[in-house]
Amino acid sequence: MLRGRHFVEPGNFSIAETDGLFDLASKIEEDGNYLRESCRGKVLATLFFEPSTRTRLSFEAAMLRLGGNCLGFAEPGSSSASKGESLADTVRTVACYADIMVMRNPKEGAALLASRYSEVPVVNAGDGGHHHPTQTLTDLLTIKRLRGNLEGLTVGFCGDLKFGRTVHSLAKALARYPGVKLVFISPPELSVPDYIITGVLKRENIPYTETDSLEKVIAGLDVLYMTRVQRERFFNEEDYIRLKDSYILNREKMALARENLIVLHPLPRVNEISREVDADPRAVYFKQAKYGMYVRMALLASLLGVVSC
Repeated sequence: MLRGRHFVEPGNFSIAETDGLFDLASKIEEDGNYLRESCRGKVLATLFFEPSTRTRLSFEAAMLRLGGNCLGFAEPGSSSASKGESLADTVRTVACYADIMVMRNPKEGAALLASRYSEVPVVNAGDGGHHHPTQTLTDLLTIKRLRGNLEGLTVGFCGDLKFGRTVHSLAKALARYPGVKLVFISPPELSVPDYIITGVLKRENIPYTETDSLEKVIAGLDVLYMTRVQRERFFNEEDYIRLKDSYILNREKMALARENLIVLHPLPRVNEISREVDADPRAVYFKQAKYGMYVRMALLASLLGVVSC
């Protein structure tokens, strides 16, 4: 039972609970009327202290499709944070108005802090370079629906693996499934953090490799997770310019890959995936965005207790 719980990082839910959300999301996908109006009278607050398009709009679309209402802000200048209000006070206040809140914040650990002060469920929509658990649900659901399972897969992560919270969350989640192998593709400056390698993969004995060449490993992948080099995470503009075009997925690289490969991307895309790849049936990142709405509908309904999964 997920009613009333917070969702701060992927490990908050067991595999069985996560599978329950996937089953619920699949029912929603298959039946457009399933759970319609189930959240009538409920209010979702979206607290976005950092820019977002897909995550914020998919949460709002999810709540509206469930029959509920939304309130909130899309950037910190629209909130009392610009006046110096503490996060704890913001959360306590918003909890007086809403039944559930979704928060994105550039500071790592902000969602965990919010959960300690909120009387309603807090959902982490991204905290700095740390976690993005609802994107992870989206990614896992996409893989499961299009590949049929989450076990025994070789998953490659390419691009900004140092600052990419979607990478950190998904790698941590995949480590719970048997037979998974991970391949990390990045320049040394953007390699996956040690806390993922030591604290997750080595601890759980998950096979992994690190390389700076996408061409050398793409033929062995079941899933390729592309990421953008995030300008907003860099302190030095010169470093960003030097690294931003490190990996560009194009038709030539796709020709080296398996016929049943699927290519994911959390979006937004800049130039790390050539537009010519969009027509390839293995490019599923826009399907992935739609799965994100379904799984967020399932999550909201479950945390609000209108359905049990």
